[in-house]
Amino acid sequence: MKVCPIVVALMLAASAGAAQAGQSCEQKPLTPQALQRGLELALQTQAALDAAHQRDGTRVVVLARAGQDLSAHGLRHSHLGWAYRWPDGTWRVLHKLNDCGTAQGQLYRQGLGVFFLDDLWRHEAAWVVPAAELQAPLHAALSAGERPLRVHQPAYSMVSYAWGTRYQQSNQWALEALAAMLEPGVTATANAREPAQAWLRFKGYQPTRLTVRPLQRLGARVGTAHIAFDDHPNELRFSDRIDTVTVDSVFAWMAASGLSGPVQTLALPATN
Repeated sequence: MKVCPIVVALMLAASAGAAQAGQSCEQKPLTPQALQRGLELALQTQAALDAAHQRDGTRVVVLARAGQDLSAHGLRHSHLGWAYRWPDGTWRVLHKLNDCGTAQGQLYRQGLGVFFLDDLWRHEAAWVVPAAELQAPLHAALSAGERPLRVHQPAYSMVSYAWGTRYQQSNQWALEALAAMLEPGVTATANAREPAQAWLRFKGYQPTRLTVRPLQRLGARVGTAHIAFDDHPNELRFSDRIDTVTVDSVFAWMAASGLSGPVQTLALPATN
């Protein structure tokens, strides 16, 4: 496959080292087919976002990928990021990734090619477009501001409690970043996560409630650095209820609250 300039642009800001969120953390070679399909999904997503920019000035979307099969929990997508248009016409994604094999996470700015180049469960992109009046402040905060960075907590758990501050998973950071970017008072305190969560509660956000049995919790926790349950209230986790932030819950809430339009999807045809 020839590597053209647009493909290079799609892969700008690639991260160094192994990181993951919403997909397998296994170390295995990237096959030529996976590379081609990942870049094709990125190209088609960029074309769709460019069309939205030309049509109504869209410069920011909340972008999701399907890195894991979460159908057992009734969920379709696994990982969120903030995609925003750069002055040169490319799109960057600011999102949080877990460092493989650790209980730590970091924020990355990547091109669409890298965002979709992981070991995806399904080659499908999904996004919501924030309301027109939110486009400018969100774009400014994502491009140059530090407000979305102020709510980052490096301690990582894939199933972190939605209303806790001990850990933070990728979708939780993306959601709390929204509060930090839209409500100036959120970042005025030393611990910005607490006021961010208070704003989200006030705005009616409801996390996804998963049912996780004791043996599932034990199996997930033993030997798995990036999964912890000890931040969940006892009355919930000991009754098999885990409240955490998911793509589906964020998309549904944003659309219902008028913060965004409906979910849009783009999927590559399945292969044999």
